[in-house]
Amino acid sequence: MVDNLAAGRRQVQVRDCQREGQAWARPYFKLVIIAFALNVVSAALFIGLVNRPVYDDKFNFRDVEIYAHNGLSGATVLSHLNPPGPTSFLWMAAGARLLGGGELRGARIANLISWVLLFVGIVVGARYGSFPQIWHAALLAALVFPHTVITAATILTEGPALLFAMLGALTWIECASRPTVTASSFSLLILAGFSMGIAVSCRQYYLAMFPAAAVFALFQLRGQGNKQKFLRLLGTILSLSVASLPVILLIGVWRGVTSPGTAAGVSSPDWKAYADWNLFRPIFAVFYSCFYLVPLTFPAIWRVRPRARSLVLLMAAIVGIVAACFEPWLLQPGPVREFIWMGSRLPMGEFILLGCIAALTAYNTVLIGLLLWQKRGFALSCPPLVFAVLTVVFFIVEQSGVGGNVPFYDRYVLQIAPFLGIIAFSLLPRLGFLRLLTLAAMNVVAHVMLWSHAFER
Repeated sequence: MVDNLAAGRRQVQVRDCQREGQAWARPYFKLVIIAFALNVVSAALFIGLVNRPVYDDKFNFRDVEIYAHNGLSGATVLSHLNPPGPTSFLWMAAGARLLGGGELRGARIANLISWVLLFVGIVVGARYGSFPQIWHAALLAALVFPHTVITAATILTEGPALLFAMLGALTWIECASRPTVTASSFSLLILAGFSMGIAVSCRQYYLAMFPAAAVFALFQLRGQGNKQKFLRLLGTILSLSVASLPVILLIGVWRGVTSPGTAAGVSSPDWKAYADWNLFRPIFAVFYSCFYLVPLTFPAIWRVRPRARSLVLLMAAIVGIVAACFEPWLLQPGPVREFIWMGSRLPMGEFILLGCIAALTAYNTVLIGLLLWQKRGFALSCPPLVFAVLTVVFFIVEQSGVGGNVPFYDRYVLQIAPFLGIIAFSLLPRLGFLRLLTLAAMNVVAHVMLWSHAFER
């Protein structure tokens, strides 16, 4: 009886989450179709017309060639050069061997296929899932992100990583948030955990999903009877154990979380990366994560009117001034830095531009925090939103363990872009003209970034 009552209460809470923004499920889906079609056409044209290394191709293609020529073995994994794990490179190496048109083009096509599979997987999963509008919103945020098209058309590791991470995470949320544990949900939970483990072997930053899943599972135990608590705990332990297997194997071969070449600086004479304390890197992660939340929530978030608005504005202004004072240290490689450097043509242009952007980011972040607090009842009853917030928080926290001198490229935020989309569109589901224009502008930037490399010499 206790289990049935708890399941009934949980079902009511989940229905509240499902109803919130449900009217926007179809508009989100239409936008997803448009963004996906534009990205695929643009990436396919680039792959067909530009058959030479651009951007980071020359660095990543070395590992693709190793796996394409020698296959997967302990020796090839030990000879791995780049910081990300080997699975994305194995994915691209398979494309280089199986697809025609040369190894470079084959690897790029494999990357594009990973985005196609991600699109198909989320669209199909959303149709049978409990939160279709949220899954569409997560995919939309990933598709319009400024770095998405270049990751689909060049040899970068984000595509396969996102494929396994998002399908694993969304399946995990669906299964873990069901009112009762069934044999099918139990099996899918294990499979979802394995998918998340593969994502970590693609890009180690997805380790953040492990503690997020553990805390989320403990959160779901509220009000459950003893039998359901035992089944949920057992499923979580087994799922995370299976998820840890690829990571444990990789650490066992590498003797660490990064490749020996990266840790020793062999892969690149300028950069080293290894596990060590880094108290400043989380600051970069906070700044860029919050910055990319601005276009996902603008201008809907500005309808929120805090009581102490003048105090919030003052705090945001102070944050902007402090950020501008630390410009050389705060700005990391990426389009944000390039945009701010454009202000150098004017007196104190960089200082003013960075200050305004940082102040805007701080103000927007405070408003999102206030909105989360105002809607805390809804937020706590919405499993995808809870999981997304936890993943973003742990992604920021884990940066404190990234030693070495590798910069925090703002492209890294793409890994949590779907979770930022879940936060933005769960709290602010409404689509207005200005919001659509902002999302379109993000996508235009993505295509400009890609095609700017077509004219490099």
